[in-house]
Amino acid sequence: MRIAAVVTAYHPDDRLLAVVDSVRGACIQTIVVDNTPEGVPSVADTIGADTATVLRPGVNRGLAHALNLGVSRLARDTEAVIFLDQDSVLAEDVIPRLAAHLADPGIGIATPAPWDTVHERFYETFSGRHGDVADRAISITSGMLIRRSLLERVGEFREDFFVDYADLEYSLRVRRTGARIVQDKRLKLPHSIGERRTHRFLGLQVAVTHKAAWRDYWQVRNGLITIREQGRFSPAWAATAALYLGRAAVQAVMFEEDRSAHARAVLHGVRDAVTRKHSLKYLPSGAELTVRNNGKARRGGR
Repeated sequence: MRIAAVVTAYHPDDRLLAVVDSVRGACIQTIVVDNTPEGVPSVADTIGADTATVLRPGVNRGLAHALNLGVSRLARDTEAVIFLDQDSVLAEDVIPRLAAHLADPGIGIATPAPWDTVHERFYETFSGRHGDVADRAISITSGMLIRRSLLERVGEFREDFFVDYADLEYSLRVRRTGARIVQDKRLKLPHSIGERRTHRFLGLQVAVTHKAAWRDYWQVRNGLITIREQGRFSPAWAATAALYLGRAAVQAVMFEEDRSAHARAVLHGVRDAVTRKHSLKYLPSGAELTVRNNGKARRGGR
């Protein structure tokens, strides 16, 4: 199977070079999309043209835009694509073993299991409930090996989502085509989910992943829109996602340092999920948002 890799980056460190090196043996093409702003040096600049195609748009337009840009540059004979983040260095056998799952024509996506290398455990809270190889409702972008034909059928990642839930919403659209998503826990994906600290509350220890307030906005907005649009097709996933969003919102308001800023972000995320609009003030500094209308790109927002 002819596989290409699309690696997304933003102010990457040297792990990006290791990611690119880890896929060279299994992929016919590697495309790096680096959202680091124009004029700012990046590790991606050191990657030679004989190693990977490096695309630097010069402005951060979000994860979804980077994924779509990478897909647009795939070689014509590509049969499958693996998406990777800048910190996800794969063992050499991961891609071939994922590709073996695609021998089943009913499987559209094969993915490893995200692995916390610091605490030596799977990131997913209830990972033990699933077998080594199991059908799943969703897949995160990093480590997602997807058929090229399915990408063309499902269409682009949602650029109005900017970052959070772009992968999960896409996964649910994939499943609506009838294609299966299979996770192989025997294959581990080193992956960072941010700064995680433990807090005490009413005698209990609460693990909280800390993030900027703007991330709370996109997480709540995009998560609620996804539940609203896709929930009736995947009710079990929607119920779990609603509980997760509620917990994340409460934790943001209770445990972040600037609680008022996080509370506003959560409330604005709920508001814009209802209206299906988006607020440009919740973009990180220097970023832009590109949304598409009838196939044409345009900037938009409140």
